[in-house]
Amino acid sequence: MIEWKKSNDALGTTNRGNACESGLCTLCDSACKGKCETWMTAMRGRELLYPRKFGYITAGSGNVTSVGLGYHALRIQGYAYGWHGANAAKDADHCIFPEVDITTQFGKQRPVKCRMPIMTGALGSTFVAARYWDSFAIGAALCGIPIVIGENVVGVDRNSVLRKGRIEVSPELDRRIEVFLRHFDGHGAIIVQMNVEDTRNGVAEYLIEKYGDKVILELKWGQGAKCIGGEIQVDSLEYARFLKDRDYIVDPDPYDPAVEAAFKEGGIRAFARHSRLGATDIASGQQVREEFMKAIGYLRGLGHQRITLKTGSYGMEALALAIRCAADGQLDLLTIDGSGGGTGMSPWNMMEHWGVPSLPLHAKAYEYTKLLADRGLAVADLSFAGGFAREDHVFKALALGAPFVKLVCMGRAPMIPAFVGSNIEGVLRPDRRASVNGNWDELPSTVSCYGDKPEKIFAAWETVLKKVGADEMKNIPFGAVAMYSYADKLACGLQQFMAGARASRLSDLSRGDLMSANRETAQETGIPYMTEAENDKALAVLTS
Repeated sequence: MIEWKKSNDALGTTNRGNACESGLCTLCDSACKGKCETWMTAMRGRELLYPRKFGYITAGSGNVTSVGLGYHALRIQGYAYGWHGANAAKDADHCIFPEVDITTQFGKQRPVKCRMPIMTGALGSTFVAARYWDSFAIGAALCGIPIVIGENVVGVDRNSVLRKGRIEVSPELDRRIEVFLRHFDGHGAIIVQMNVEDTRNGVAEYLIEKYGDKVILELKWGQGAKCIGGEIQVDSLEYARFLKDRDYIVDPDPYDPAVEAAFKEGGIRAFARHSRLGATDIASGQQVREEFMKAIGYLRGLGHQRITLKTGSYGMEALALAIRCAADGQLDLLTIDGSGGGTGMSPWNMMEHWGVPSLPLHAKAYEYTKLLADRGLAVADLSFAGGFAREDHVFKALALGAPFVKLVCMGRAPMIPAFVGSNIEGVLRPDRRASVNGNWDELPSTVSCYGDKPEKIFAAWETVLKKVGADEMKNIPFGAVAMYSYADKLACGLQQFMAGARASRLSDLSRGDLMSANRETAQETGIPYMTEAENDKALAVLTS
């Protein structure tokens, strides 16, 4: 088992808990006082691209990527000559990384334009999503990237009104959509996910009637964190009964007299709310395709013209079914999520031991998608998800799945800036501490070393101020500014990697821009081992 480094002396970062491949802690605490790389980037932006204390130090890589199978075992190619795409015939003054175009789009009939190739994971009925939504949504809108409202938002909202099993009023769902749309400028999108309960509750009908084409619909088959439905945990007996009355699975049963007694005595302190598994009445892959097309036909009939699909880290048949159904249904996007991440309450050992990890899953996704494309089918655009947090991750995922992958989906990483910004805002603006869910009473030294004003703490403060204006800046949560800082670092870092690969646009990236650091990764991905990549070109040089 690979042990990931917990600290990086060059960047001055460290993990509070156990580190994972993404560079995040396995358990990310919203009250954390620092300072992993993503946490620091939320304040300092592209400053975290470089070693600290320039002029007083030298720095060398301590990264070893030759062991094990994973994205860490892919390395990025750099080239000594040439330039692809725009400015190819121009001199070095024009072939520079700030001019690299990282905009992207997805969808066929009505493409969605994005300022950079990332999107958020699904932020649904977890209380973290509700508490920090303003930072998430405003940050995404300012960055010009898609954000996904996850499953069960309607069902868990005690203020939503359902009559005869269908939604009539959903204040929380409306709030989330409207917060994003308030700052939406034509880039990015708001996507609303549906699971079994959402389908029963009439979320698709509600969305089309109230928002029309302002919202994109996402069907959910699964995710990389777990192979069962979504969960949340509640510590109220009354709320647990409310959720059971809403027809959710609640464990243990809050109506059981023994459970009620145990809860009152303190033996039981919380209840888990679970969603149902989908497609339990389907017994074959062919039937999956037939039923899926019926569902797509129904949703198109309602008026939903832009539809996406999210699938998890199931086996190869389910992966192939998702890719084929997305093509047959002419979907705008298919998100493929590898094990084992998650933003909610996934069972821990399920995250550790279930499903196909991201790299082998994504490698097969490319293979299957190419097979259909080579047959002449119009395949759906892809988004890869599962343990991504840095700019090198973005480059690798885009190149591995080129030309089909248009976006990289990030779950936990973009949430960290919201935590950091909200905690800072709670200290500097005490009157807002409760509303922004700030956890700190004072700034820790990891923050105060940069100053005691947001203008000094956040590298992107002035950029966001210029974008929204002084009057509106008063309404922008610090968490959204932090998210902008984080996205700016990713954007700049991606531009630098692409410039090194002599690619001026995302469409110039290819699998040839990657090499495998070990033979196992080469075998599983089809990406050649380092000394074999371009070896034919090398021999041509030597034998010419």
